[in-house]
Amino acid sequence: MKGFDAEFANLDQYIRVITDRVWEGRRIDDIRRYYGDDCAVESPSSVSIGLEPVMESTRATLRAFPDRRLLAEDVIISGDEEAGFLSSHRIFSPMTHAGDGVFGPATQRPVYVRTIADCVCLNNRIVHEWLVRDQAAIARQIGLLPRDVAQSWIDRSGGWNKGPMPLAPTPYQSFIDPHPLAQRYAQELTQIWEQQDRGFLERNHAATCISCLPAGNVAVGSHVLIRFWTELSAPFEVGQTSIEHLVANERSGRATAIAARWRARLTHSRPGRFGAPSGHPVEILGISHGEYEGGQLVREWHLIDEIAIWMQILTPRTAEHGTR
Repeated sequence: MKGFDAEFANLDQYIRVITDRVWEGRRIDDIRRYYGDDCAVESPSSVSIGLEPVMESTRATLRAFPDRRLLAEDVIISGDEEAGFLSSHRIFSPMTHAGDGVFGPATQRPVYVRTIADCVCLNNRIVHEWLVRDQAAIARQIGLLPRDVAQSWIDRSGGWNKGPMPLAPTPYQSFIDPHPLAQRYAQELTQIWEQQDRGFLERNHAATCISCLPAGNVAVGSHVLIRFWTELSAPFEVGQTSIEHLVANERSGRATAIAARWRARLTHSRPGRFGAPSGHPVEILGISHGEYEGGQLVREWHLIDEIAIWMQILTPRTAEHGTR
C-alpha cells in the first residue's frame, strides 16, 4: 500500500495489527506513530483534536478496565491509498470493571461490549475517526442505569458541551456506495427513525436474522426487532436523518458486508423510554454493520450511545443559551 509501512499487505491487516499493538500489547506510545498529529475523533458525546486526548482516553479506559481486550469481528473497507481509506472496524471487548473511572468505583464485574470505529487512514496514519461504543451496555452490566450515569457525567462536566467535528482532511471524501444492498440498508436506517414503513424492516430481514442492538440487547427475527426500534424511536420527532458513509464489501463464499455511519437529528417530544418529553433537540451518531445473504439481512449490529442521548435530554436549557 502506497505510503504505508512495507509490513502491511492491506488495510485489514494494518488496522488489526496496530489495534493489537496499542491495546493487546499495551504499547500506548505507538499512538504517536499511527495517529496523525491533528487527528480529530468524534464520539456521540465528544470531539477531540490531536494525539494527547487519544492517549489519555486509552490510559483512562485501561485504568478502569485493565484486562480489556479488543477482538476484531470485522473490518469493512472503502476508499483507496490516494485519497485515503476508511476502515469500519467492529470490535468485541471482554473486560473486568476492576478500577475506578467514569463509571464510578470498581465493581469487579465482567463486562462485554462492542465498539465500531470508522477511521480514515492515509500514509500509515489514522487522520480522522468516528467512534461509537455501547456505553449503556457497560452501565447495565455493572449495575447502573444509563440515565444515572448520564447525570453523573453532566454533574462532572457542567452539561452537554460537545463541540463541532472538523471536516476530514482533503483529499478524502465520504463514500456513498450505489450497490443495491448498501442502498437497501440505508433505507432501513432511515425507516427506523422516520417510522414510515415498518413492513420494510420485516421484508429486509431473514426470519432468523440476529440483530445486536443498543444497550446490549439482541433480537432474533424481525418482529422483535421492530418492537425494539418502535420503543426506542417513539419519543422523538424526526428533523433529519442522514447517511454519512455507506459501503458494501462483497466477499467470495461469504455474506456481503455493509457498513453505514449515520446521524439522526431529533426532538424529544413524546413520553416513553427516555422519560417525560423535554422538548430538547437530540442528535444521535450511529454506526451499523449488516450481512446479507439471498437478498435479506441475516446478521446486523447497531451501535449508538444511549448515555449520550440521556445527557442531551437531562442537560438544563436556558432561553439565552439553548442546550448547555
